[in-house]
This record gives sequence, structure tokens and C-alpha cells, in this order.
Amino acid sequence: MSLDRLVEEIRQRGASELAKIQSTAEADRARLAAERDRRVAEIREHAQRTTAAEIARDRAQRLAAAHLLARKATYEARERRLQQSLGEVRELLRSYTADPAYPKLLERMVARAHRELGEGVRIRGRSEDASTLSRIAGPRFDATAVPILGGIVALSADGRRRLTLSFDELLRLREDRVRELLA
Repeated sequence: MSLDRLVEEIRQRGASELAKIQSTAEADRARLAAERDRRVAEIREHAQRTTAAEIARDRAQRLAAAHLLARKATYEARERRLQQSLGEVRELLRSYTADPAYPKLLERMVARAHRELGEGVRIRGRSEDASTLSRIAGPRFDATAVPILGGIVALSADGRRRLTLSFDELLRLREDRVRELLA
């Protein structure tokens, strides 16, 4: 074999190995670029999904907060209206004390107090009702005034039992029912 042919063969092998190495390097570069592009796309997609989920969660929280504020405002408005209506009911009860039927109501209240608390019951009421109550209750009337809208407060003879038939207490006991009627 001649030296030239040997050199040529070595060159051809070197060139073919270099071509193999270059093609392998190109394939590795292409594979790495494709892997990089896939990972970048995957990261972008994950970031978009995460961002969309956070936006949806934030929107839902803001919407829920807005609903709560609307409910609160509605409740407060309804409560103000009910308080105003209860104030009007109190005024109606206060004006009822000037009605001619009011003394008859006081008589029924005194009779009930006498039935429930027995003999020796002490009857108290508003200072405005003192003359009417002293006439109705007689010696059972206690002139000590009670700050109420109307009605009576009765104490048993021993002072252990109390029957409050004042408009204030009757309204307080039935406030839920009155609220239902007003709503």
C-alpha cells in the first residue's frame, strides 16, 4: 500500500468520523433544542393555567365579597325599616293610652293580675294612669310610678312574683312576631 493511499484512507476515515460526530452533534443540538422548546412550552402552559386559576379564584372571592356586602346593606336597610316601624308601633301604643278603651284594658289587666298573683297583689303603673288605677285597683294600687308606655306591673303580696303587663314588655315578648308582620 502506498503512503498516499494510506494518508487518503486516513483522511476519508477522519472525514467520515468527523461527519458522524457533526451529525451526532447536530442531532444532539436538535434534540436539546426540541427538549428546551417542549419544557418552555410546558412551563408557559403551566403558568397560564396557574394564572387563570388564580384569576378565577380572585374573581370568585371578589364576587362573594360583593354579595356579602349587598346582603349586609339589604339587611341593614331592612333592620332600619323594622326599627322605624317598631318605633311607630310604640307611638301607636303611646297614643292608645289616650283612647277611651284604655281604662277597660287596664281593668282586664288588673283582674288578670289578681287571678294570677292572688290576694294582696300590688298594682303599679304610669304616673299618668294613677287616678284610673287607684279607682280600678283600690287599696291594691301602689302609687310608685313605673317608666312604661302603658299597662301595669303587678307584684305578689310577698314580693316574690311579678307580672309585667306593660306595653313595653308585651311588645318585647312578641317582637319577633311583630317583625314578621312588619316585614
